[in-house]
Order: sequence, then C-alpha cells, then structure tokens
Amino acid sequence: MAMCSQSHLQTISIPPPSTLFLSKPSFSSVSLRSHGFKCNNSLLSKHLETEPEPVLTSVKTFAPATIANLGPGFDFLGCAVDGLGDFVSLRVDPDVRPGEIEISSINGIGDSASKLSKDPLLNCAGIGAMSAMKMLGIRSVGLSLSLDKGLPLGSGLGSSAASAAAAVVAVNEIFGRKLSDLDLVLAGLESEAVVSGYHADNIAPAIMGGFVLIRCYEPMDLIRLSFPIDKELFFVLVIPEFKTPTKKMRAVLPTEIEMSHFIWNCSQAGALVASVMQGNWRRFGLALSSDKIVEPKRAPLIPGMEAVKKAAIDAGAFGCTIGGAGPTVVAVTDDEEKGKEIGYRMVDGFINKGGLKAYAMIQRVDRVGARVVS
Repeated sequence: MAMCSQSHLQTISIPPPSTLFLSKPSFSSVSLRSHGFKCNNSLLSKHLETEPEPVLTSVKTFAPATIANLGPGFDFLGCAVDGLGDFVSLRVDPDVRPGEIEISSINGIGDSASKLSKDPLLNCAGIGAMSAMKMLGIRSVGLSLSLDKGLPLGSGLGSSAASAAAAVVAVNEIFGRKLSDLDLVLAGLESEAVVSGYHADNIAPAIMGGFVLIRCYEPMDLIRLSFPIDKELFFVLVIPEFKTPTKKMRAVLPTEIEMSHFIWNCSQAGALVASVMQGNWRRFGLALSSDKIVEPKRAPLIPGMEAVKKAAIDAGAFGCTIGGAGPTVVAVTDDEEKGKEIGYRMVDGFINKGGLKAYAMIQRVDRVGARVVS
C-alpha cells in the first residue's frame, strides 16, 4: 500500500453532527456534515386526490432489526436481520378522534415498556403512524395502536426504526396500500429524525428488507442491493449488558479526518457493495472490519471491544464491527455452526476483557422487511 509522509497529509473538516452539507469539495480538503446529503423532501412523495377509506378494521405487522453502517458505510448503508424485531397491532377505533392516533398499550422485553411514552408525539411508532396518516390525508378515521417491543432499547439494532417501520406499514395496510416503499421510508424517517437523527440506514432496510444503500436525500434515492439467493450470510450478534446512547456515540465522532482515511473508507464502502452483489462474504467481512474513521473513536467506549473483535477474527469470522452506535458487536460468517463458536468466543471476550455479561445470537439476513403477519 502506498504510504505518504506526515508533512503531506490532507484533512477533511467535519462540522458538528447537527448540521448538514451540500458544499463542493476543495482540492486540499472536503467539508462534510453528519448526513452529507439530507434533502428538503416534502413529506408527500405523491398527493392523493381523495382520502382513502379503510379496507381493513385491524392489522398486525412486524418489522425486523437492522444493522446500520456495516463498518465504513456510516449513515448510508444498512441491512435487515431476520428473526428479531417489533410488532404493531393497529385498528380503526371509533373512540379515537378522527385523524388522530392513540397508543393503547406497550409491551416488551426488559424495561422497554416502562421507558417508552404512550404519547404518540413522543413515541417512534406513534410519530411514524401519524406521518403515514398525514401522507394519506386521513381526517375522518381514528386509530388505536398497540406496540410489542421485541428489541432492547439502545442496542444498536435499530429498535426505534423497527417500531416506526411496523407502524407505517400497518397504517398503509389499513388504507389499501396506497403508499410506496419510498413513501413509507419518508414517513418512518420523520420518526427517526425525532428519536435518533435524520438518517435512513435503519428505517430503509427495516421497511425494504435486505441491504439498502442511501445514495441521496435530495431527492431521496434508495438502492436495494440484490445478492445471490443461494449464498447464505450469518450475522453473529453479541449484545453486552451495557448502554451506549446514540447521542454520546455521535459526540465522539471526529471533526477532522485525514484525506487518506477518507479515501480508504470510500474504497471499503465500495467493496462492501460489490461484495454483497457478488455474494462474496469473505471480502465483505474484510471491508466490514476496515473502518478507519468512526469505529476507532467509538470502540474505546465499549469495554472489551478490541478483544471481542480479535476473538471473532481468531475464531474464523470473515469480519467484525460495531452494530450501529453499539453496544452490539457484529461478526459475519457463511457457516451457522462456526457462527456459534464465534459467538462463544466473543461473549468470552466481553466477560474476560470488558467485565461485561453478554449473550450471542446467530441470525440470517431478512430479505423481506416489514410485513403483515395477521
């Protein structure tokens, strides 16, 4: 690999995460902002001429967990994970004021239910549902929503996105599937903007399934990456008993990066996309493990992270990184049995090097995304 001397290093300046960029790069530096391609999209990608009538009185939907970033794909690449997620039950309720939504109950694992508000303006499922109702122009029908959390809060597995995705899909089903996937992502993004920030790398794969690339936010342009149906990929998800608030993990992001690191991460992100489409999971793992910008700043905040990553690679994982903002650590393999051994070694790393209890799960890619279950 070509090396450059310290005297010739270039840097990229990154203003605070609360700002967004559309500026052109100069030769010696590139000005970035947290989501360098946010748009001024109208909430409506289409305008319905008349308010749709409900075609169902009730529906239950599911939306999967997601892994955002995937190493160097920070804020523009994510994928859906099978077998984990949130459920929303939605029904037409004559006792709720027309055009409004009420959250009737919240159930979930751990302390999820007690920590989430039933105020629809303060709940990700409620915000998503109301955004979808606004898109559809619903003014004459009130809805009641029940949320069942299958994902722990603050786990790095897209908990808020799963709730929002299940809610917007449920509203769309009640009123006859008038909204496209793009509409649903925009509606769910309204929730994400309030809860965790204006980025679609969780909500897009939660709705669309598989791997999704956010090419641009102005206008919104999503690319669902196809990958060979006969190529299995297993995620080894290891979740320690530790909290990493998204705001805290964003606060440690660098304000400047070396141009060489910027170029490196771009090449690794390109390799991620190419590897998905080819089903080349070994190369995918190499790229997944190669972030030089975000992971090096966040890893020290997760006790034992370095040892856990090393344990995964030593056990035969193709790659390993932090899931979203953490603390979940994600390794990848194409063999489920090997995945169990990798998970065991990673849990051991958290216990012995990080002083944290942890548990492991082996999951496939969810190729479907949010859907009706009853």
